[in-house]
Amino acid sequence: MKLLVALSLVVATCFGSTVRQQRRFPDDFIFGAATSSYQIEGAWNEDGKGENIYDYETHNYPEGIADGSNGDIAADSYHNYKRDVEMLRELGVDAYRFSISWARILPTGFADEVNPAGIAYYNNLIDEMLKYNIAPLVTIYHWDLPKTLQDLGGFLNPEFVDWFEDYARVVFENFGDRVKKFITFNEPREICIVTLMDTGSDVKDKLNSKAVTTYLCAKHLLVAHAKAYKLYDQEFRAKQGGECGITISVNWFGAATESPEDIVAAELRRQGEWGLFAHPIFSAEGGFPKEFGEALIEKNASLVLADFTHEEKAFIRGTADFFGVNHYTASLVYGNKKQTESFLPSIMDELEYNYMEPDDNWPAAASSWLTLAPDSIFKTLSHLRTLYNDPVFYITENGWSTKNGLDLFDDDRVRYYRASMESLLNSLDAGIKLKGYMAWSLMDNFEWSAGYTERFGLYHVDFSDPARTRTPKKSAFVYKHIVKHRYVDYEYEPDTMTMTIDEGH
Repeated sequence: MKLLVALSLVVATCFGSTVRQQRRFPDDFIFGAATSSYQIEGAWNEDGKGENIYDYETHNYPEGIADGSNGDIAADSYHNYKRDVEMLRELGVDAYRFSISWARILPTGFADEVNPAGIAYYNNLIDEMLKYNIAPLVTIYHWDLPKTLQDLGGFLNPEFVDWFEDYARVVFENFGDRVKKFITFNEPREICIVTLMDTGSDVKDKLNSKAVTTYLCAKHLLVAHAKAYKLYDQEFRAKQGGECGITISVNWFGAATESPEDIVAAELRRQGEWGLFAHPIFSAEGGFPKEFGEALIEKNASLVLADFTHEEKAFIRGTADFFGVNHYTASLVYGNKKQTESFLPSIMDELEYNYMEPDDNWPAAASSWLTLAPDSIFKTLSHLRTLYNDPVFYITENGWSTKNGLDLFDDDRVRYYRASMESLLNSLDAGIKLKGYMAWSLMDNFEWSAGYTERFGLYHVDFSDPARTRTPKKSAFVYKHIVKHRYVDYEYEPDTMTMTIDEGH
């Protein structure tokens, strides 16, 4: 009897493993990779490009970057875009998410001066992709605001709404005949909390509350998003036949225990981290999430937070054809522990007791904020699906960091990607409307405040080589295998580290 039970367990284990490996992604599920303009392009002052806020900050305040570096050359994709497309072909992916540099096509930030060389660069990139049936997924704004606009107040200036609409029109007019998916903004939270605080110090110093600046930035950003969406919907959609959405960073914040304090704290954390930006677009009632604003004012009765008018709420609500989710990790939230130190300046500082940390058992990446949290994509999408009436999702970023170095055999990244794939499949099995996945990142790049000390790429970039040679890592081969076969094979090991193009793709 014991032998029979043991054999049954072996059979069940093998069968369970086989089922897990044979769960397939639908044939129309879109696999891709992602980058952003400042992080890879380089050519910071070539061919008429204007200065952006990261050009200015990294040149004038290099101490704010871990290794004192900048994106002046980065991966030099401005001169190597054909190699980038070749890498996409090697991976066999369906799509490439990249961003437009506002200052490259509008050097002054304003639409009355369009730079032909900047337009030509993106036209060449898009055409090269389409030559090989790789769909462009274009982010209109990924953090690199023209310095001229920052000098005028940037996102805190209500005129920003019109500046962005004018810029979006130039993008739609020049690229919308071939681009069928646009993302207005990448990660509003990081724009209004991280990049604003890093690069808008002259503006920030005029205000004495991070909560005030965040709400004002969020209001202007969301109205600008809605104006760009409606511009596309009313003037371009019929003839171009595309879609327009937004990407929000949504990591999972779960209650550390079932205590009422932890449950409330987790909900406030979710509202403060991403609800401020998702709720006005995707919720039925629109506007900023109510409970978080009330908690801030209860903590500081003198706060006067920006809000939407009734007309603005209606104007913003529903302005997205899809919800782009940048997801990396998760945290456990405690309601009865004091947050003694924040990783980044945040309006969460206004809530004294709202502590979060990863589980000690979750594997950690090179980035201090990144751990491999179990099934966190599924938990995140399940929550968003329930909260926002079942929208269409794309995972627009997801990836793992290692330390600077030649990390071609990146088994930790392989483990992370395989875990992500399982969480994607769990989401699909649950009926969530998940249409695609973009791995972050196609190649190593300038990682903002980490400079080149952290690597997220599927391809290693030799930043000491003037040619910026790209070399596939083990994770690139594993990702390629998943894309090609549409399932996760845990026994697959590349027998060569030489990447080739499958011409039949």
